[in-house]
Order: sequence, then C-alpha cells, then structure tokens
Amino acid sequence: MDHPAISRRRLLRYGAAAAPLAAFGPLLAGTAWAAETSDTAAVPDASGAAAAPGAAPTLRMPAETDPHARTFLAWPEPTSAWGAQLPAVQADIANLAKEVSRFEPVVMVINPESVAAATPLCNTASIPFSHGITFLPVSNDDLWIRDFGPTFLVGPGAVAGLDTNFNGWGKTGTKYEQAFANDAKAAAALLAHYRIDRVQAPFTGEGGSLETDGQGTLLATVSSLVNPNRNPGLSQGDVEQRLKSSLGVEKVIWVAGLAGQDITDSHIDCVARFSAPGRVILDKPGPGSAPLWVNVYQQAKQVLQSATDAKGRPLTIVELPGPDHQKIDGTGSSFLASYTNHYTANGAVLMPQFGDAAADDAARAVLAAEYPGRTVVPVRINAIAAGGGGIHCATQSQPVVPSAA
Repeated sequence: MDHPAISRRRLLRYGAAAAPLAAFGPLLAGTAWAAETSDTAAVPDASGAAAAPGAAPTLRMPAETDPHARTFLAWPEPTSAWGAQLPAVQADIANLAKEVSRFEPVVMVINPESVAAATPLCNTASIPFSHGITFLPVSNDDLWIRDFGPTFLVGPGAVAGLDTNFNGWGKTGTKYEQAFANDAKAAAALLAHYRIDRVQAPFTGEGGSLETDGQGTLLATVSSLVNPNRNPGLSQGDVEQRLKSSLGVEKVIWVAGLAGQDITDSHIDCVARFSAPGRVILDKPGPGSAPLWVNVYQQAKQVLQSATDAKGRPLTIVELPGPDHQKIDGTGSSFLASYTNHYTANGAVLMPQFGDAAADDAARAVLAAEYPGRTVVPVRINAIAAGGGGIHCATQSQPVVPSAA
C-alpha cells in the first residue's frame, strides 16, 4: 500500500506520530521522515516494540463519549449484499442519519452516482435544529463504516486517523464473503478529504473490534483479532502489543468472543461497551437467543468481574438484556438484537428499538441511567439489524481535537 511522504513538521501538526512511532514497524517503511525539527524521532522497529522516544505528542483512541466534530455514515450501495432489502436498508440509514443530525453534523460517505437518489431521503428540512447531512463522494461497497472507516486518534492539539487495513473481516472464500475493495480504500480517501494524516495500523482489524474508556483501557475479543483471517502468525501477545502502541492504551482486557458464527467473528461492540471509565455495559442475550451467544455473555461476564482497568480500578458491570426474539419485529438468523450496539453522539444516545415494548423501555432506562445528561433516542433499524449489524456498526465519530494547552 502506498504511503505519501509526510514531513516531520506536518506529522506533529496533525498528530500522525502515534506514540511510540516504532510500534508501526515495517508498515511505515514507505513514509519519508524529514528532519525538519530538532526533535528526535523514534526509529521504526520491525518487532512492533517501543524504541527511542521523540518529542511528538502521544496519541490515543478517545472514548466515544468525548465531544465529536461530526459523525460519519455510509450509504448502502446496489453492489452490496442486500438484494431486495436494499430500499429498506437505505431508508433505515437515512432515518438514522437524520436522527444523529439533531445533535451533530453528519457526513454520508457515498458513491458519486448515488447522490441524486439519496438526496431526497436525507433531506433534513423537517428536522428541527438539524446540523445537516453532507454527502462525501467516496466509493464504498456497504454501510459498515465503523469497520472500514478510520479509527480516530487524538492528542494535545492533534488528530490522526488509524487505517486498520480492512480486509472484509477476513471472510474471502467463506459463506460470508462479500465485496470490499472500495471499502478497503475508503479510510484513506476520507482522511485525505479532511487533510487528516493517516497512520496504517500494524494489525488488521475493524473499528467495531476496538472499545476503549479513553483512559488507557481497551476491551477486545480474541475471536475477532487473534485470528488467522486477520493476523496470521501473530500470537495474542503480539496483537496486544500492536494494539497498545497504535491506540495509546496501557491495558487490553480480552474476552473470548466466538469465531465463525457471524461475519465479524464476534466484535466487542456487540458484547461489552464502556459507558464511563470503570463502568462496562454487558450485553445479555434476550429470550430465544442461541445458546452459543449466551455462552459468550457468560464468559465475558466472568472475565469482566475479575478484571481491573489501566488505573487499577475494578469494573462495575451493568447488564443490558436484549429483547425477546419472539416479540421483535425483525427476523432471520443474522438479526442483531443487541441494545449494546448503541451510539453516543453529542448530548445523545442512539439506541435500537426492536418492537418488544417492555425490553425497549427497559433498555432505554438502563442507557439513560448510564449516560446522565444525554437524550436517549430510540431508532427503528430492523432492516439494518437483519444484516447482522446495528447503530454502532453503521456510525463512526470524528472527535474534537483536544486543546494543546
């Protein structure tokens, strides 16, 4: 993959020098580091281990609850795997985008030829106080921008985008295979448009596989990252070191997850989420859930009950029960009936509404308690959920750049 030459000065300005730079190892080999300052740059190391520290700002993956500059969504395209369900999925995405636009600006990544058809569906004229929806013409294959879009990193006065080398969830040659060539290039195109420096991750993964408290702790599933379909030849320790160095985290709490039973190999954003440092929302499968997903929940609960975060704090676990599968509006074996796959925007929490009234109301109450001061907004996403994803999978936040002071 090509790497444009980036000067040391420009790197410091935009923050692409995630700490430590050496963690990116040979994947930064194509980048030219110009000695334009008196700073001592870290020397890339093929092992992914830390090397000589420089004066560049430390970058970290922020908590999703930190302030956002905007939210990105992606338009479902005719080339995707939706088939006859495509119009319903497009309607769900348009409605979700309009709901998010009530709280912050929305950018819709979209193939240029689809803009005309999407424009009336994404019209925000009737949305009071909408921040608007802007189309960004970038070719893509499907709507899952959480996974193929950049994972943003911040530092004092700096922002960068980590490209996690999207490879279609490693599903080439399996029953889950679908087109991803455009999606694999979308992160670079998006970052180039906003003149944000791109850093190529020293691992392969997706945004949905990464969950942080913004204070040095990462949650992840073994099944989605320590997997030969993403990171062949790397041990769990190898992957952990690369996560720490590229995301600016100090501790990774691993839960097992489950490989091969969905397209993502059990992303963490459907299992456990930080609502605040020291507080974890744990997805509890609702009545009618397959036993294998109940096992994922039970194993995750056991791990989290005995875990401490990067600051040494024990975790408070808040269970979030899913809906009764006999009472939800959606159908299909891939249907994602998870309230845990919600999204926090500026001043709001966007949660799925599945049609099990009692469960929907209970989930809303849990989320309102976990995110005090935010408006909880239920959104129907049955068509999206039928494809195995949710609101979090369909969104990606760009954080506000922290003050340099």
